[in-house]
Amino acid sequence: MATFVGQMPVIPKLRHPLKTPIVTEEAVWPQDDLPIGPSSVGVIAVGFSGGQGKQGVDMGPAAIIGCGLLEELNYGLGIRLHHDHKIHTYEDMVPEFEADSRNMKRPLAVSIATQALAHQVYEQARKNRCVLTLGGDHSIAIGTVAGVARATRERLGKDIAVIWVDAHADINTPETSDSGNIHGMPLAMLASLAQTAPGTPFGWLQSKAHGGRTPVVDLKKLVYIGLRDVEEAEQQIIEQYGIKAYTRVDVHKLGIERVLKDTLEYIGRDTPIHLSFDIDALDPELAPSTGTPVPGGLTMHEALLIAQGVHRTRNMVGMDLVEINPLEEPGEDGLGAAQTIACGTEIVRHAFGAMSLREDEYKM
Repeated sequence: MATFVGQMPVIPKLRHPLKTPIVTEEAVWPQDDLPIGPSSVGVIAVGFSGGQGKQGVDMGPAAIIGCGLLEELNYGLGIRLHHDHKIHTYEDMVPEFEADSRNMKRPLAVSIATQALAHQVYEQARKNRCVLTLGGDHSIAIGTVAGVARATRERLGKDIAVIWVDAHADINTPETSDSGNIHGMPLAMLASLAQTAPGTPFGWLQSKAHGGRTPVVDLKKLVYIGLRDVEEAEQQIIEQYGIKAYTRVDVHKLGIERVLKDTLEYIGRDTPIHLSFDIDALDPELAPSTGTPVPGGLTMHEALLIAQGVHRTRNMVGMDLVEINPLEEPGEDGLGAAQTIACGTEIVRHAFGAMSLREDEYKM
């Protein structure tokens, strides 16, 4: 099990789980006749924080599972879950100390962890399971997207689209990053904008064992929603490659329904979708417990419509929920952390088929 540095605040449960969820590491049933869509879900909990420097984001998966997410999916929505009852930290695999390299902090640790995660995700996805990964910082998307993309190409002969819901673009290269934190670089790695080579950190993305295809993500199949803190170098990349990007201002002007409709038409109605949702996409008044909050974020109504809209396509093959940090702005009696976790839970529930609820249910 995971070990944590620091003390997790006591987090009150805002929802009441029904009972211990029925989750299995492996279950045997016919795979070939299952449709694309989350009737069967592989769950991977990743308590990894090496892509950034703040303590606590490694506690996110334990916190959200402890507050009843799996019960909500299993008993509330009737989804068959496949989960190994572990929080994966990869601490036995990664170096404890590591020098910066090419302006990246802990590149070997992040590379090793995401390579292991890519294999875990692939093993779930190749069995026709939608894969839900609970992070952890957003660097884990290097592994989740790579694993889902490989399995989807093998199983369906199609490339995935990625919908990236985030306050940040996360497409810095090592050379353009101000911080050196790799949670700001996952899309650069996946789109082969960052130079890698076999035998170096992230060189595994080019190996035959992981599909042997680069880039993993076609930038014409990437859509951002909710951007509001984009660095100049990232903006140049977005413009240079013509990446479809809806800022928070765009969402406000156009309306989330129009943004979602245009997004799905842009990527193609029959395209498998990986939804990567950073909790900091939400306004910090709603979700304060995250490492890099930015004022003026999405409302819960908008977030839930995104999640529910992706679900209704029946094309979601993978989802990440990342950057919940119970140590950041936990609030009096842990209510700030609890509110953030409740928001994350609802986003996941709606991505897997729950009906929309009123926004005022998320205000405390």
